Order: sequence, then C-alpha cells, then structure tokens
Amino acid sequence: MTAMDHSALQAHPVRRLLARLGQQWPVLAASAVIAMLALSAGIDRLAVIGLWVFLALVTLLRRPARIVIERQVSMPLSVQPSPQASLRAVSAALGGLDAPVFVLNREEQILFQNGAAQQAFGCVPEGAHISARLRAPALLEKVGDTIASGHENRFELSERLPSERVYGVLVAPVEMPYGDGGRETVYILSFRDLSESRRIDRMRTDFVANASHELRTPLASLRGFIETMQGPARNDEKARERFLAIMLEQATRMSRLVDDLLSLSRLELKAHQPPAQKVDLVPLIGHVRDALLPLAEELDVTITLHLPDGKAEVEGDRDELVQVFENLIENACKYGQEGKAVDVTLTGGDGVPVEVTVSDHGPGIAAEHVPRLTERFYRVNVEASRSKKGTGLGLAIVKHILTRHRARLVVRSQLGKGTAFTVRF
Repeated sequence: MTAMDHSALQAHPVRRLLARLGQQWPVLAASAVIAMLALSAGIDRLAVIGLWVFLALVTLLRRPARIVIERQVSMPLSVQPSPQASLRAVSAALGGLDAPVFVLNREEQILFQNGAAQQAFGCVPEGAHISARLRAPALLEKVGDTIASGHENRFELSERLPSERVYGVLVAPVEMPYGDGGRETVYILSFRDLSESRRIDRMRTDFVANASHELRTPLASLRGFIETMQGPARNDEKARERFLAIMLEQATRMSRLVDDLLSLSRLELKAHQPPAQKVDLVPLIGHVRDALLPLAEELDVTITLHLPDGKAEVEGDRDELVQVFENLIENACKYGQEGKAVDVTLTGGDGVPVEVTVSDHGPGIAAEHVPRLTERFYRVNVEASRSKKGTGLGLAIVKHILTRHRARLVVRSQLGKGTAFTVRF
C-alpha cells in the first residue's frame, strides 16, 4: 500500500471500516461458520445473529486499540539534551584541532582545553581561572571585554619566555542550544601560531637589506675608481694599475656573491627532491683536501684526514657534497688559522650511520652566535669575514644542501679551543 493510499484510508471512515473488515476476514468467516452450524442445530435465529454481530464488533474494536498501542510503543522518545551534553559535543569537535583552544564560562573559568593547548601552555585543571596559565594583561583584558560586550576580539600576543612566540588570538562567544529552546553562552579562546611566519618575514627583510648592502659597497668602490681614472688619474699609470687591481677584487667579490645567491635559489627549487645516487665519501673528501691544499699552504695550515679503510657510501649528489665539505674545510682553514691544523674525521659505513667532522683549533665561537651561523649573511665578525673574502652565505648553502640530503649539521664550539662542524647522514 502506498503512502497516498494510506492517507486516503485515514481520511474516510467508511474506507477505514472496510479495511479493518478486510484485515479481519478470517475471524469473521469463522464466526459465520459457527453461526450456520448453530442455526442448523436448531438454536434460535435471533440469538445466533446477535452472537455473530457481537463477535464482529469485538474483533473490529480490538484491532484499532492494538494499532494505537503499537504506534505509541514504536514512537521514539524525545530526549532533550542538557547543557553538559552540548558542552561535550562542542569539546569533541574542538579536540581534534591542531591549534590551541580553550572553552571558558562567564566567570573566565576553563571548561575545556584541547590537546594542542595542553602541549603549548601546559595542562590546566578544569574550573581554574584562565589567569592561572595565561597572565598576559592584554589577553585577560580582551577576554573580559568579550564577556562583557558579547563581541569577538582578534589581536596578536607576543611571548618571550620560554621562547619567543607570536600568536594570533581570537576570543568569541558561542551559544549552545539545549533542551526545549534553552541556550547557554560559552567563550572560545583560540591561538594561531604566527612565529614561523614572522621569522620568515624578518629573514626576507634582512636578506634584501644585507644583499643590497653587500652589493652597494663594491659598486660604490668601482664607481669611485672609474671616476678617478676618468679624471685626476687619467694619465697616472701607477694609480691606474693599483685602481684596476682593486676594481678586479671588488668585481670578483660581487661575482662570488651572485654565484652564491644563484646556488641558494637552485637549492630551494629542489629542496623536496632527495638525491638517489650512491656517493662514496672516502675518495670525495680526499679530492676536496687536494683541491684546498694551495689555500692551506698559503695560510700555513695542515689538513689531516682520518678516513676508514673501506667505503662510506651515502645517498647524495656528488657535486653538492663536494660544495659542503669545501665550505666547511675552507672555513676551518680561514677562521681557525691560529690553530695551524684542521682535522677531518669520517666514521661509519657498512650499515653504520655516516658522520663527517671538520674541526679546527682556532679561537672558537661564542655560544650566542652558534644558533645563527647558518642564517644568510650572518657573520660573527663582519670585518674578518670580508677580509677573508667571505660572502656570508657559505653555511646557509651547507644547511640547504644537507636538508635536501636529509642530513644534519651539528656545531660544537668553545672559546679558545676551536670549533667542530659535524655532518650526520
């Protein structure tokens, strides 16, 4: 029976009665047979007809009652959610977010914090005031303003301890419906970590400023010497030879800077493509030492290799690995020149992780400079770096190459005792 037929039966009482009669025909037919047998046995006709009508009425009246009961039993009970159930639903939805989130009540007490909030700020007992964990006056002021006005607030929050962090913070009221039209307001306090974005913006700004500065100095020198040679020193052969030598040095400096910038650009383009070639580091480091021997002899520095007898293979790009160890050994010779010796130690291979350590016995590096050594254009000593023809990009290139090779650079240094750079594959 279709839904339309069913509704039509409900709309017409006569049809409903006929439908019930059709559903109960076995009982009515049995009653009719009993009545016929009673008549044939000589029982009074009126009594038999009355009995049959009685049985029919009982049957017809009994069926609707059972339908009503069955319908009442089968109807689902309406469960009205409580405020606690609504809060649990909201908390379950927020629990999977990777951003720190707190749920507060009007008294600024914490009703819920997700896993990211626990990881970022520590676990806070339920019911504790938000100031028990977050004491920034600007944050507490915005939370109070949102609770008082009912309007959301967005702002930035900076923290310097235990490390420098910048968060984009949102405080917003949320209404939770429950029951029959009931509503309860809670307040969502969420954090978006902007630290990495701010750091990248700062690095980009510093990079443009440093690159401009590095290029401005040699360009100014070239321009000044050219103007001098065109003017007062036009016919001075000795001055011209001296100026041309300085101009060549400045042009070479700019060329090195541009080459390093192009190298960084190429490395960034393929940073997510790990190399798949097998490279044996034993002959590679020997080749790098041989290429740097003229520089070492000029600086009166001895390069000593400590290499294993067998192979030490890693997955890598040979040219890029040559560039890594050239940078590290050249820096050790230049900036550790006072120690007169550079040691290159290769360990591992044959299933053991490979490590290469380049150590010098020079003046060492102060601890506050070590974390920033691989930043572009960062120099511990600007004048010393420029006097040694450094661009400030060598260790940045090393870091990018090792990142592509899924390797790490570990720096250990002690003032007065030298520095060791370890590459761990």
